[in-house]
Amino acid sequence: MASKAHQKDDNIVWETISVVLQALFLALVLRTFLFQPFNIPSGSMKPTLLIGDYLFVSKFSYGFSKHSFPFSPNLFDGRVLQFSEPERGDVVVFKFPVDNSTDYIKRVIGLPGDKVEMRNSVVYINDVALPRAQNGAYTDEGNRATVPVWVEKQDNGKSYSTIDTEPGGFRDNYPAVTVPPDSYFVMGDNRDNSSDSRYDVQFMPAENLVGKAQIIFLSLRNGTPAWQIWKWPTQMRWDRIFTWL
Repeated sequence: MASKAHQKDDNIVWETISVVLQALFLALVLRTFLFQPFNIPSGSMKPTLLIGDYLFVSKFSYGFSKHSFPFSPNLFDGRVLQFSEPERGDVVVFKFPVDNSTDYIKRVIGLPGDKVEMRNSVVYINDVALPRAQNGAYTDEGNRATVPVWVEKQDNGKSYSTIDTEPGGFRDNYPAVTVPPDSYFVMGDNRDNSSDSRYDVQFMPAENLVGKAQIIFLSLRNGTPAWQIWKWPTQMRWDRIFTWL
């Protein structure tokens, strides 16, 4: 009897281990090929994305590169299974070109071959100004400063909100550049507080794309870590849950 009981205990242990391993494998597959969770650590995409937003990034939207996999193994060059390409206005996650390891999130402004310029806060694509109209105001949760919100519209119909915290500042102008092949020009929606293609990021290589930001599934204010579940009721930004980007 003792032997059978011991054998039964062993079976339970191995079944449990098997279930855990299968769950881990499934999670790895989902994260690698389908959706990866991503949290917003900075304010460069305000007012669209706030510090404490958690969102899902679609890994398959633009196909896969070595950066689609954990630790970016050098399996191949370029992208494979790419059935669609980024469009102007898409919010994308990519590896910072300087170190190819840090995740950045910005908005695609210019496509390969585009001429991009910025004059007095207005973005020009191929010498055509993007329509820009004021629409309400944004009040920062931190310093409580209130600034106008400007809605910018791409020629494909996509529109999005931006803020200009320092009108007339040096970041409101940028000389005309042409986006090289297999690269993109990206910018943050917080135009005066973003490391993007105007500065540190420069042109973002297509190979560095991780995926397309799709939906906010959790949003916590005041830097509340997601694992502090007991704080959710008071720190949750309920109006941002399930917001599509």
